[in-house]
Amino acid sequence: ASAADTITSATGPPLLLVEAALAAGGDSNRSNNTRETIGREVGAGVTADVGGVGVMLQVSGAQGSSTHRAAISQQHSRAQSPEKDDLWEPVVRQRTASDCQYDNVEFNDLLLQFREADTLEEQGDILHYLVVTFGLHHATGSFIEGEPVTVKDLLKDLYERSCHQKNWALVRHTAGMLGKRVEDLAKAVTDLLVRQKQVTVGVPPHAEVTITRPLPTPELRALINKAYGSDESTAMLTQELLVYLAMFIRTEPELFQEMLRLRVGLIIQVMALELARTILCSKEQASEHLLNLSPFQMKNLLHHIMAGKEFNIGSARSGTYFISSKSTKLSRKSTMGSFLGNSSMRAAAGGSCKEDVLEGDSDLAKDRAGQWLRRRRLDGALNRVPKGFYMNMWNVLNRCRGIIIEGKVIPQSLTQEMTAGELKFALEVETVLNIIPQPEYRQLVVEALMVVSLVAEQQVVDWLGDLISAQEIVHVANTIFLQDQRQQDGDAVVCCARDKRESTPTGGLACEGAAYVCSHFYDSAPSGSFGTMSYMVRAVVCSLPCFPQDGDMDCTIS
Repeated sequence: ASAADTITSATGPPLLLVEAALAAGGDSNRSNNTRETIGREVGAGVTADVGGVGVMLQVSGAQGSSTHRAAISQQHSRAQSPEKDDLWEPVVRQRTASDCQYDNVEFNDLLLQFREADTLEEQGDILHYLVVTFGLHHATGSFIEGEPVTVKDLLKDLYERSCHQKNWALVRHTAGMLGKRVEDLAKAVTDLLVRQKQVTVGVPPHAEVTITRPLPTPELRALINKAYGSDESTAMLTQELLVYLAMFIRTEPELFQEMLRLRVGLIIQVMALELARTILCSKEQASEHLLNLSPFQMKNLLHHIMAGKEFNIGSARSGTYFISSKSTKLSRKSTMGSFLGNSSMRAAAGGSCKEDVLEGDSDLAKDRAGQWLRRRRLDGALNRVPKGFYMNMWNVLNRCRGIIIEGKVIPQSLTQEMTAGELKFALEVETVLNIIPQPEYRQLVVEALMVVSLVAEQQVVDWLGDLISAQEIVHVANTIFLQDQRQQDGDAVVCCARDKRESTPTGGLACEGAAYVCSHFYDSAPSGSFGTMSYMVRAVVCSLPCFPQDGDMDCTIS
């Protein structure tokens, strides 16, 4: 076993990548000798060039000679997004399970391409294809000290060189192909389960697998690999994140309040979306950048996501990420002024506002734009609900025949089978909520149900009706919101508040609002005259048949 393998098997996942890199560097004489021997047989030119001080590809691009950087950038320019960040133009390479460019190439020719490859990424692509097509133990036809060199030997060598160069995406990918696993994985999952947190892995909503009981590490790794299929990188990242989550729940349990199930696949998606939002790149690029984060920065980003903190990413050009907290105060009150442009604000003020005040308001509105959409997206992805939410749902079901979400009914009969505070009841409700694929839309549905629970709690009416459609309440609230936007000439008039809503070629909203709900509604604060809760209350009154359509009635909801 190599030094990297030894360290990997003796340490937990938080140190997996860092310790592997240190181990590979600590036994540099033996590693260099092995690479030189393999290099003479199958890839001398690459080992001498890439393994030395020449080309060093990291997260932010190539460090080394400008000639190599120019050549590599030109080679991958077509794969990059047309919208480039001036401060950050990394090299992005996608690895797939089967690459058609190698399908008609003979094995020996592939070894020749491997030898002549300019970058570690290219070598990784070729070895990935060789592993998928021929297997890890396929002989290359070369020998070291009388022993045949296999594809696995080449992959181990690439893994060690990736550790040396801190090419974290390739480290994770090769570690996954080599079948490396984290010894503390079983303990980490057990720590989450004993604190009544179920864990799901895989891509939602169709490929998620729920872990409900402790399992040994080999079974966990097999389950994770099955959930992600051929995506070795994400499977390896999932192991890493599970250990970080276990660390957080031991030291900061408050981060997990009102969360019953940790959906790691959805958390990974949200982490990539947060990177895309922060560094202004495409979702595809953000996924690659996420895999390129160092273990420390990966843990740091996950903590920011769990805590709901705003963050900045800086100094990407130097080859290292710096994720720092961004001090912003999130207002819980929404006013129509936050939706209006400078001209409307000036008109509303009767022309009495000074220009610098208007500019300050505009800057403040710009800084706050997207904050509530982001908060709802994070809470939805983390399955975080308001305190007492599931007990409130039990009370609602006592006053109706059921709640319908995405065609699935939560029946009233559950209240006869389970108590209000029973974990099994909460999991039944959450399972139905998890059918909703968009996390921000899921969170609006939760807000709508909270308003319905207030109606039941305050005993505004004795009986709420038959089946309550939570999604109908959200869409009625969105319609009322758009009516107010038209009357007040708010921001939504440029998208959904028009007489004819614009849509994308795929049929979605032009503002990219999920589930045909305006993105400006997602970005509204909960409270205030024009907050989402105000619209939800009006929508509940319009949607539920238990409320009179004419006349006045007492309402104690505030």
